[in-house]
Amino acid sequence: MAKRPIYPAGHPQRIEVITTEGLESVVRDEMRRFGREARLEREGPAGVIPMDYVGEWKALLNLRSAQSVYVVRSFAVPRPKGLLGDEHFRAIVALIDRVRRMHPPGAFSNLFLSAAGADSAVLMRLKEELCRATGLSLGTEDGDLLLRLRRAQNGEGWEFLVRLAPRPLATRPWRVCNREGALNGAVAHAMARLSLPDPTDRFLNIGCGSGSLLIERLLIGPARRAIGCDIDPAALSCSKANVAAAGLSERCQLELWDATKLPLHNTSVDAIVADLPFGHLVGSHRENLELYPALLDETARVARPGSHFVLLSHEVRLMERLLAERNTWNLHSLVRINLGGLHPRIFVLERS
Repeated sequence: MAKRPIYPAGHPQRIEVITTEGLESVVRDEMRRFGREARLEREGPAGVIPMDYVGEWKALLNLRSAQSVYVVRSFAVPRPKGLLGDEHFRAIVALIDRVRRMHPPGAFSNLFLSAAGADSAVLMRLKEELCRATGLSLGTEDGDLLLRLRRAQNGEGWEFLVRLAPRPLATRPWRVCNREGALNGAVAHAMARLSLPDPTDRFLNIGCGSGSLLIERLLIGPARRAIGCDIDPAALSCSKANVAAAGLSERCQLELWDATKLPLHNTSVDAIVADLPFGHLVGSHRENLELYPALLDETARVARPGSHFVLLSHEVRLMERLLAERNTWNLHSLVRINLGGLHPRIFVLERS
């Protein structure tokens, strides 16, 4: 008996989804929405999910826990110079044109090619020819049209990658106010997903800062009640601006509350999230020695049994010690992530 086809009708395209290192499993879970249109490789390099894909490329732009997405085209040439040949060059330009057609006119104004030896004569010529063919100027590392060139993983030929959007997917249009140490939009979305969101949730984001976690939770779906609180009026003003830009002002409340003294009833909250101060950009280790135990105790008071508390912190030893001293929060899972050279942990706690 013939095997059933893996894909619906259509030719699969090689795609790479770039993630925050450590959050690959969360992104893979979000990618289940693509069903049989996507065949994900079981393993990939850290921060990369390779797959063959036959769906609409534009659907990939809706991945909220991913950092960016690239389409990959392989070329059986021994050296990059072969890419300047008519057939291969036209294929590259056609790939770029297909990506540009996904976006409004003017979305791309410049291009940038990331490659080893990017300043070599051959690659400088390739960049010049691409600018001429696309009508785009040569940009910096922040170029709208981000291209990458690398040797094929099997060592035979070269791979040309085109990012599918002018900006990383983690860039959020609702972020009209930014604060130092503000959480990456894709990481905030992943943390919101780890809280196991449900429409009946009474959701609390303590120390809401710029509002990233609160916004990303509500963009997943509704909650019975959604509260963001912060002790800093300036942070709360920033949250309000971002919440309004996201169109969510009517779906949540923002409060000037001390997270160690919450004006909430016992067992009145179903899910809690927090990006706690690490002592790097915000706060200090000395302050955290008092803040962290107070937060764990107060959140335990307001959380119902079985609820989740998803928090991000670089204070790993402190958290582990505090959790060992308490029987109110159980460690459900621990995720180590890479945030620009820092390696904080996402603690997923469950109320006893």
